[in-house]
Amino acid sequence: MTSRAQTWPELSAARLWPTMETLQLWAQIAGKTRLSQTPWLNHGWHVTLRVSARGLATGLIPHGAVGFSMEFDFIAGALVIRVSDGGERRIVLKSGTVADFYAEVQDALTSLGVACHIDLTPDEMAEVTPFPLDERFRTYDPEAARDYWRALVQVDRVFNLFRTGFLGKCSPVHLFWGAFDLAVTRFSGRRAPLHPGGVPNLPDAVTREAYSHEVASAGFWPGDPGREPSFYAYAYPAPPGFEAAAVAPTAAHWDAGLGEFVLPYAAVRAEADPDAALCAFLESTYEAAADLAAWDRAALECPRGTPRHPRRVG
Repeated sequence: MTSRAQTWPELSAARLWPTMETLQLWAQIAGKTRLSQTPWLNHGWHVTLRVSARGLATGLIPHGAVGFSMEFDFIAGALVIRVSDGGERRIVLKSGTVADFYAEVQDALTSLGVACHIDLTPDEMAEVTPFPLDERFRTYDPEAARDYWRALVQVDRVFNLFRTGFLGKCSPVHLFWGAFDLAVTRFSGRRAPLHPGGVPNLPDAVTREAYSHEVASAGFWPGDPGREPSFYAYAYPAPPGFEAAAVAPTAAHWDAGLGEFVLPYAAVRAEADPDAALCAFLESTYEAAADLAAWDRAALECPRGTPRHPRRVG
């Protein structure tokens, strides 16, 4: 393989989608398990998954006197559940039904002494069949999953570099299993108008808490049958003129249907310097939102971080 193929793998919705739909439903089971045990953190930051050295992981989940974690290990091809008392179970990632996968997860958690009761209906998806009743056969291609994860490793790295240039409140780089997007969000520090809600299969109270304050957010989404894998950027509330702002690189454009700027993953991958192209998108869309909404940029921003060098102050 070429260096570009190894670093930024080729992704297409046609190849990814069946596996991504399956993985999104599996990830909701893991995410809802974490949700059921973890105190609510602002903006739903406690429910997310993080990119790991082998896949996507929940981090430590409290459960009485012990803690446990769940990791989709795309190298080993398994959901690995580990408990702080030394217990471990592995569930093979393979084509099949969501009902069977859910039953395996519940059996594993029970056998490890960390049984959890979760909400059984998927969030933010057209699919609303409860997990134990979802008997439709689902496809899982391990190579497609690995390529998606390899792309996430690169996106996570660039998003985290972008995050270092902001002194104000900023989210971690994390994956929301509802919409199945890897995201990073900056906050102005000011309250936002009450969000109208209306996100499919998601309580309005969750959406309104998530958007309680002004944001400029960016992310990566693996696509669906109608749209290719893409980066996105939006602001809430969107300031007047945001949709007409000049952003970079040239492949970036405003999508009126989505109400956000979009940059195809394939366009980033084709650039001579994909990192620079993605950073240009993140910076230019943020600057447009911050300038048009009159954020206090001088107080909120700082130079990007570099290894081993503390931020200079004083």
